Amino acid sequence: MSVLHTFRQVWQGSRARSDHALDLPDRLTSPPGHGDFLLRPIREGDQAAWNAVRWRNRDWLAPWESGDPRHGPGMTYAQWMQELGRARQEGTSAVFLMEFHQSIVGQISLGAIRYGSMRTATAGYWVDQDWIGHGFAPLALAMLADWAFRDRRGPHLHRLEVAILPENERSLRVVRKLGMEPEGLRRSYMYVNGQWRDHLTFAWISDQFDPDLLARL
Repeated sequence: MSVLHTFRQVWQGSRARSDHALDLPDRLTSPPGHGDFLLRPIREGDQAAWNAVRWRNRDWLAPWESGDPRHGPGMTYAQWMQELGRARQEGTSAVFLMEFHQSIVGQISLGAIRYGSMRTATAGYWVDQDWIGHGFAPLALAMLADWAFRDRRGPHLHRLEVAILPENERSLRVVRKLGMEPEGLRRSYMYVNGQWRDHLTFAWISDQFDPDLLARL
């Protein structure tokens, strides 16, 4: 009975997504001491700048690039913007750019958002190779979590998860620096760079997230 009840609650949470449209902020600003680093939603007008950063980093990001195992047709930037708009209206995902000195230095996303009895989501991120080592990834992840857990306009999550390839040492250093709890290995978790890959998973629970972490970073 309890298992059936759980699945029913998850299903109802999924059906209710249209009632959870995300009211994205114009920007999320970093704490003092981090210059003008900020997160802001990606926009249609970012196409040229975003394409330039992604193209310059194509080889750098290729080993970590997720894909479609059925090899379906790709999307244009305009189609991607339409999909993101629908996802925001359904409350299922959002994509933010990392910006420093008014230039794109990376991206962070909140996806697979579920409501009902779960209130969970996954986060993914990448940073421009030219800006590696400036602490942008942990700062962006902490800022995103703070918004997702605590902001009155956020999705009020209970749990936030990050999944990382075991050999991705840079990303592992990010979650360990932030004190995210390791939860073990998920076998064949995601299709990455042409094959199904195991991932190490890490998570924050809302009441375990330390808001002072932003200041310490």
